[in-house]
Amino acid sequence: MKKSISGIRGIFGKDLLLNDVLEFCNNFSKLIETEKCVIGNDTRPSGNMIRETASAAIMQNGIDILNLGMAPTPVVFREARKIGAGIVVTSSHNPIEWNGLKFIKGGRGIIEEELKTVTTHQEFQKTKIGKEQKIESDYVNDAASLIGEIKKSAKVVVDIGGGAAKIIAPTLLNKLGCTVNTINEDVSTSSRGPDPTADSLNDLLSATKNAEIGFAFDLDGDRLVVVNNGKKQTPDVTLGLGVAKALELGYKKFVLSIDSSVSVEKFIKNNGGVVQRSKVGEANVIELMQSSGAQAGGEGSSGGFILPEFNYCRDGILTSGFIASMLGDKSFNDILSFMESYQQIRNKVSVESNLHDDVIENLIDTMKEEYSEISTLDGIKAVIDEDTWTLIRKSNTEDIIRVSTESNDIQKAQQVQKDTEQLVRQCYEKIR
Repeated sequence: MKKSISGIRGIFGKDLLLNDVLEFCNNFSKLIETEKCVIGNDTRPSGNMIRETASAAIMQNGIDILNLGMAPTPVVFREARKIGAGIVVTSSHNPIEWNGLKFIKGGRGIIEEELKTVTTHQEFQKTKIGKEQKIESDYVNDAASLIGEIKKSAKVVVDIGGGAAKIIAPTLLNKLGCTVNTINEDVSTSSRGPDPTADSLNDLLSATKNAEIGFAFDLDGDRLVVVNNGKKQTPDVTLGLGVAKALELGYKKFVLSIDSSVSVEKFIKNNGGVVQRSKVGEANVIELMQSSGAQAGGEGSSGGFILPEFNYCRDGILTSGFIASMLGDKSFNDILSFMESYQQIRNKVSVESNLHDDVIENLIDTMKEEYSEISTLDGIKAVIDEDTWTLIRKSNTEDIIRVSTESNDIQKAQQVQKDTEQLVRQCYEKIR
């Protein structure tokens, strides 16, 4: 089981049990100030069972449950923003046998101090039992109102991936004026896995031959991958296109995670915007957004564009609408070409979680000897030149250390990535 600000995740029935769900949701009740909590789940087989258990744990503490049923993460966040608290039953992009809980407070994911409350047993004086009410969301109308008129009616293919975006995403795109074809609507028959960033998306590539763009979602609808001109784009391109629309709407202050593409930062600055960098992780990006008054941003590794005005979470559904609204713009292909000119390599080195900190600490001096500019904001980021960097950071959810490298010179990126991975392995061998 993994416990982090990204959520609690585990293989259901093995290291995530219903007793765990009861305990964590009971503890989360301590953070709920409005006596109301929104809940929704993605399409995993264990989703309904966990949602009902989580609801019972919350209601036993006198808190009313507003039940969205099957709903994408951005929809639950949107509704939780209105009433103060929420829970998403999901394990995001993890394999189908996994499940988990994302906790929402004040419209955003919980922070470290709040995670301590969720993972520490809380006692309550029980005076009443909460009630449950089924609700529907105004997400589509709210998103369409924000996006405004689209430049052209485009043919769009949506790869649902068997996930919770199956109703909301096509409905939004249709409302915007797109002609929408959907594939992989049901989780039991989907031809791909839960994570579109890791999948080849061959069915979507084939289906977009007669369409202008394709969108692929993960199981809970917060991640988005774009297919354009017969090519699967990187998650950083998704972020970059979302940022381009935000600039078009007049937003100027951005926060990007430290591992997001330098192309996105350059595009923002070239168009009169300013950028701050945060630690990797949705909650970290949002925390800096809130403290700095930033208007938009996100993290490239997950294709996660975030618009605080609308949602304090990665919102793949809103982003798909943003991108679709740009398709008739003559500058769209120029923007896409600029984002594509930088290539990022992401890989991982297997390292037990209990050794992550030791490996990172021991690598700092080595990296300082190798490179002149080092940042330890989140792991170790070495800037080689204005177009090239490499980043070593521990995973919050797996027994791995992540290594990422980016450059507008692919051969240079490959060599730097290879050298950095080797440094991590050598350090790990020394201390294990």
